[in-house]
Amino acid sequence: MKKVELLAPAGDLERLKIACIYGADAIYIGGQDYSLRANANNFSLEEIKEACDFAHKLKKRVYLTLNIVFHNEDIENVYDYIKKVVAAGIDAFIVSDLFLVRYIKSNFLVEVHLSTQDSITNYLSVRYLQEQKVDRIVLAREVGRDDIKEIIAKTNMAIEVFIHGAMCTFVSGRCVLSNYFTNRDSNRGGCAQICRFCFDINDETDSFSMAVKDLNMSRYIKDMIEIGITSFKVEGRMRSPFYLATVLSSYRRIIDAYYANNLTDDLLQKEMKILERVSNRENSTHFYFQEASVKDQYYVGRNEVSNQDYLGIIVDSKDHLYTINQRNYFKVGDEIEIITPNMDIIDYKVDNLYNAKLEPIEVANQADSMLKIKIEHDLPLYSMLRKKYLD
Repeated sequence: MKKVELLAPAGDLERLKIACIYGADAIYIGGQDYSLRANANNFSLEEIKEACDFAHKLKKRVYLTLNIVFHNEDIENVYDYIKKVVAAGIDAFIVSDLFLVRYIKSNFLVEVHLSTQDSITNYLSVRYLQEQKVDRIVLAREVGRDDIKEIIAKTNMAIEVFIHGAMCTFVSGRCVLSNYFTNRDSNRGGCAQICRFCFDINDETDSFSMAVKDLNMSRYIKDMIEIGITSFKVEGRMRSPFYLATVLSSYRRIIDAYYANNLTDDLLQKEMKILERVSNRENSTHFYFQEASVKDQYYVGRNEVSNQDYLGIIVDSKDHLYTINQRNYFKVGDEIEIITPNMDIIDYKVDNLYNAKLEPIEVANQADSMLKIKIEHDLPLYSMLRKKYLD
C-alpha cells in the first residue's frame, strides 16, 4: 500500500524548513504573484529555488499555488512566471483556472493539481478533469465521506482533502464579503477574513459571528486512509512555525502508527490532546459524516487558544549548550517539554538559564531574545521548548 501523503503549508522559507523536518511529505507554498494568501510573506523566485533544493535533499516535494481567479489583467505575465518556477524546481502547481492546465501539461513535466477553489463534488467532474490531464483533485471541503469514497472508486483519481485547520464559511473559498467590506478580493489573494468578524446587531444583544469552527480529523485518519485518499492537507500558510511543528508531528505519529499496525486508542488520545492545545479555535469534523450543523459554527463569540505554550526554539548548539530564540515567558524550575524533528517528546525541568553573555538568569521574560541553556540530551537544531502538554 502506498503511504498517504502528509501535505503542509508554508508561508515563508523558515516555515518550509520546519514543515520538512517535522514530518511533512510535501509542502505547498505561494509565490509573490497569483497566490490566494497575499498577506503571507510568500516566496521570491530565488526563495522558491532554495525551498525546492532544501526539500528535494530530504526527498520532499514542493507545490506552488497559482489559484487566484484570473482576470484579464492577471494573465499577461503568467506564462513567463510558470517557466521560471518550473526551472526553480517546483514539483506541481495547484491551479483553479482551467486555461493553466492545458498550458502546463503541454509544455512541462510537472503535475497539475486542481484547487479546492473549483468546488469539485462529484465523480463526473473528476472524469472530465482526468481527460484534461489533471493529476490530482483537491476536493471541495463540503464533500462527505461516502461521496469521497464513491469518487475514488469510480475514477481512481488521486484525491486530496483537508484534515486540519481553518474552514471557509463559504463554498470552498468562493466568497465576496471581503470585496464588499474592505475592497479586497478574497479570490485574488486579498481575503480580509470578514467571516471571522463579530458584528453588533443592536445595543441589547450579543455580537453575531458567522465563523465556522476549525477542522480536526485526527481521530479518523485510519478511516480516511482506508477509503483511498492520496493526500492529507493541513491548512495554514499564515500559521506559526510552532503550530506547524506541533500539528505535523502529531499527524506524522498517527499516520506512521497506522502503517506499523500499532495505532492504539491511547496514542490517538495523546495526540488529540496535543492538537487541542496548539493555537486554534474549537474544532469539529464538519461535512465528513453529515451535513454541517449549528454545532460546527460560532454565533456568539469564539474560544481560541493562544500560542503562549511556545517557549522557544533551538537555533544553535555547542557541547550541549543550546542557544534558544525565546518566544514566551518561562523560568528556572519550570517543568516543560522539548519536541524534536525526530518526533521525540522529552520531559525536562529547567535548572539553568543564561543570557547571551553567559550570565546566569532566573527568568526568561523578553520575547525574541537569545538565551543559553545547558541540556544533557542530544537535541537537533529546530527542537522546540513548550509548556508541558502530557501528564
